[in-house]
Amino acid sequence: MSATLRVGTRGSALARTQTGQVAEALATAGDFAIELVHVRTDGDRLTGSLATLGGTGVFVTALREAVLDGRCDVAVHSLKDLPTGPALGLVLGAVPAREDPRDVLCARDGLTLATLPAGSRVGTGSPRRAAQLRAARPDLEVVDIRGNVDTRLGRVASRARNTSAADGTGHDLDGVVLARAGLARLGRLDAVTDTLDPATMLSAAGQGALAIECRTTEDVPGLAAALAALDDRPTHLAVIAERALLARLEAGCAAPVGTLGVLDGDTLTLDAVVIRTDGASSLRLTAHAPLPGRAADGTDEPARQAAAELGSALADRLLAAGAGEMMAS
Repeated sequence: MSATLRVGTRGSALARTQTGQVAEALATAGDFAIELVHVRTDGDRLTGSLATLGGTGVFVTALREAVLDGRCDVAVHSLKDLPTGPALGLVLGAVPAREDPRDVLCARDGLTLATLPAGSRVGTGSPRRAAQLRAARPDLEVVDIRGNVDTRLGRVASRARNTSAADGTGHDLDGVVLARAGLARLGRLDAVTDTLDPATMLSAAGQGALAIECRTTEDVPGLAAALAALDDRPTHLAVIAERALLARLEAGCAAPVGTLGVLDGDTLTLDAVVIRTDGASSLRLTAHAPLPGRAADGTDEPARQAAAELGSALADRLLAAGAGEMMAS
């Protein structure tokens, strides 16, 4: 008889979709019967901007508590939502292969970032995206928004609906910036009018990746092997470097910091940008490091340590160049 694996998830459509995909993969890899456990987080319950709600951790604390108190065996998170500090009693069991981490514009009438008229209203709940939008297009009005994907897309005006951004119908935006990964998982890429180049809009640490947390990989028979089968080494090493950079900068999801790691062969490349919230100035640096292979015992700790050191070292270079003052501005 198959063991039952209780998988914790938030209740949003995106969370349920991506958790369902992970749960299906775990069921296949470990021959589990799956029970989804829905957990309501502060990020789902409270209103207001992400920064005022406390930023990093607002979507994960309740899920982590559910794992710690035994209501579920594993929890699935959007990795960019995880605080960079250690979670006592929990381990990061696996990081599956990453979706495309880029941000996208979903605008009325097929408009791109370059073709949006001056004065257009563009919505985002991310200070990182807002700052980079202001840097790329200082003539736009950036609007702070909250809500799920459908709520955000629903605020975009459209001539096809005979609406405009000022007609009082609630379609008050000319466009919104979202993560491509979430739209891909929901099957909503048809809403994308422009995929933003990382040179213009560098993604958040961990964006496009998922995290599977548990108390221990030995909690359920077969769980360790199933998690190992789902873990994607290039993604895992890249996000370790990205998160190490954030940790050294003491920055979270409310900070105007973008970073992206890419493993090519044995070389990990890490890009990072720190930008003033008003978009007036920015600091962008890149670093590279060769990573060792797996240790003799089969673990990947040497490479993971090297990835973390790369992130920390790049953060030190950013701080030396004035990143701290820029983030505080």
